[in-house]
Amino acid sequence: MEIATKDPLNPLIQDVKKGNLRYVANVFPHKGYIWNYGAIPQTWEDPNHKDSDTGCCGDNDPIDICDIGNKVCSRGEIIKVKVLGTLALIDEGETDWKVIVINTEDPEASDFNSIDDVRRLKPGYLEATVDWFKRYKVPDGKPENQFAFNAEFKDRDFAIKTVKSTHEFWKALISTKTSAGELKCMNTSVSDSPFCCSAGDAEAVVKSACASGPEDPIPSSGGCSFYFSHCFFVVVTPLKSHA
Repeated sequence: MEIATKDPLNPLIQDVKKGNLRYVANVFPHKGYIWNYGAIPQTWEDPNHKDSDTGCCGDNDPIDICDIGNKVCSRGEIIKVKVLGTLALIDEGETDWKVIVINTEDPEASDFNSIDDVRRLKPGYLEATVDWFKRYKVPDGKPENQFAFNAEFKDRDFAIKTVKSTHEFWKALISTKTSAGELKCMNTSVSDSPFCCSAGDAEAVVKSACASGPEDPIPSSGGCSFYFSHCFFVVVTPLKSHA
């Protein structure tokens, strides 16, 4: 599921690639997403801005978050989170930040204030996160993703700075100081934006959407797990016989 940034009002829809619905593969030992996966509103990773830390431009999307809390959120749910750190994924040559957060209403939220707390209290979780993002596109025939900073997580202060900078990029976008390109910036809440529309205009967009049709069947690979092995060559020397 994706925020459809090129559709009016940016609805949440199932992503389509080459005319087919996209599904996230199960890459062993992971089954589906291993956190609540979402995005921070009013942020934008500018594809025309080369990040001084990663050396790559943004991916033209809002900044992504991985909520490590215990609650499984509903699609489209809005939650308040505490920022803990961030991972710099390089996805097909673009900077794609993954901000590690925890829901402030999680019963364990008070125990988590830094990326080191995640490492200490959820051992193996950060390593699993790197592994997931590294390999999740391989079943689609794509190469493994790469990371900036040798796949090391940056701390809370760095993550907050990154969120704030992508918010500034969004403000430039929504005020037409930056070209939107194919993005649809139509909205009902940013009153000083030239893209702000009336409730009536927004309702007309919603009503113009096509009605839901029958579900497409999930492809046979949809519930399968994909396995990857690393092969090594060894030289086997026979043991000498002893008289």
